[in-house]
Amino acid sequence: MKYFFTLFLLLPYLISAQSDFKKAEQFFQKGNYADAKEIFLELLKKKPSDAQIMEYLGDIESYSKNWDKAISYYDKLKKQYPSEADYFYKYGGAYGMKAKESNKFKALGMIDEVEESFEKAIKLNPKHIGARWALVELYLQLPGIVGGSEKKAQKYASELAKISAVDGYLSKGHIAEYFKRYSEAEKNYKKAVEVGGSKTTYQKLADLYKNKMKQPEKAKAILEEFTEKSKT
Repeated sequence: MKYFFTLFLLLPYLISAQSDFKKAEQFFQKGNYADAKEIFLELLKKKPSDAQIMEYLGDIESYSKNWDKAISYYDKLKKQYPSEADYFYKYGGAYGMKAKESNKFKALGMIDEVEESFEKAIKLNPKHIGARWALVELYLQLPGIVGGSEKKAQKYASELAKISAVDGYLSKGHIAEYFKRYSEAEKNYKKAVEVGGSKTTYQKLADLYKNKMKQPEKAKAILEEFTEKSKT
């Protein structure tokens, strides 16, 4: 009876907390990060160890490019839940963006942390697609003298292909496009369209035609093809 009475007293608070969380989620999904953040911060005061709330706040700070704050939330999460791959992935992403916006000397000292975070995410979740994409991009963007390498990027693109054929073709196309091997990129993007047929695959091929191969008529045709396909 005492338990029931306690639960009865707490019920309005629990319903209110759930309602506020849903409201914050809706703001977040609509891109209204300021209002979402305000509610999540209030909820965090009541539940300071809540993983969902901290993750949302980390994501909000990431979308707002407040990298230090985002890193702080993800760092707490990966320490609190050391077997959760996504927290290492998001931490590595925020840390990588901070490095990208830092001066070159400071960035050099941050690369290992970024790389290790993505690799940890893959170790925890061998099928983690996002972490492999992040490593593809990292090794393309890094100068060779500090570890940048097409060979390393291709390694993770090949791993992506084993997990997801579409991501394999898109990543290989992306690497080829980066090194201005446009015909090779075109072949891979066409394969991605054939296998996946998503808006993303069509858009990547259209962007290649328009912006790199200077063939706007082909870009227009491929987008029209997607539009027609979407109607069926």
